[in-house]
Amino acid sequence: MTKSLPSLTIIRRIKAPPAKVWAAITQPELMMQWWGPDAGPTLSAEADVRPGGRFSVVFRLLNGEEHNPTGIYQEVIPEKTLVFTWEWPGMPERESLVTFRLKPFDGGTELTLIHAQLPDEEVLRSHEAGWNGLLDKLPAFLGGGAWAT
Repeated sequence: MTKSLPSLTIIRRIKAPPAKVWAAITQPELMMQWWGPDAGPTLSAEADVRPGGRFSVVFRLLNGEEHNPTGIYQEVIPEKTLVFTWEWPGMPERESLVTFRLKPFDGGTELTLIHAQLPDEEVLRSHEAGWNGLLDKLPAFLGGGAWAT
């Protein structure tokens, strides 16, 4: 029997239309301004947003650590669904799958982030903290706010 790998799901309701949220998660020049789990800088971003296209971002945490997750886009439905692999350099055995789902909600967007196929609970907890930090920054970047979920 195959053991299922852990996954996490985070839902946020953002006071910005799906088109603005989509742009923030797919346009490198916008990703550079907010991507990362804390207030540290984003050093580079690459997003060839098409199936088979490459994803890469380099960010520096406030503690000075630099991270460079990379991936390949699997599914792209503009302003609705973005699916890509997620891999840390030097750790191909830890490749996982990230999905952003966007849907209109009360004049804004409901964003669902699913990070699946994580290798274990420790990695899940680390990524959950990182994704929550990143998504905490998105509403302010978009000039709106967030509804309580």
